[in-house]
Amino acid sequence: MIRIDAALDKAGLLKSCCVTGHAMAGPKGSDVVCAAVSVLTRTAFRTLADREGITLKGGASERGVFRMETAASAEARPFLAGAGAFLIEGLRSVAEQYPEYCNMHIYTDERPTDARLTDSGPN
Repeated sequence: MIRIDAALDKAGLLKSCCVTGHAMAGPKGSDVVCAAVSVLTRTAFRTLADREGITLKGGASERGVFRMETAASAEARPFLAGAGAFLIEGLRSVAEQYPEYCNMHIYTDERPTDARLTDSGPN
């Protein structure tokens, strides 16, 4: 099972995203659920990493683990809003289409950006 925890700030901007686990929806190298989640997270990370005014921490430290924390200057906030919304909607779509292999939790609160905190309720 893939678990996705995403934290948004009060304005709905992406603060962090943590993805852990494996879908096990197919053989290694042929798992469409893992592939979809991997493409979305890696593309978002690379897109944000190349943008001036956005500070990014994290990456894929090992197989089955991806973490990203974001911060943005005032000028870069609109770009982060668009990229973050794209990532969240893409991951939500995967979780909705394959609920037996992937679940997603979205947190909106004022706690630190670690998305693995206690659930503050679905959004």
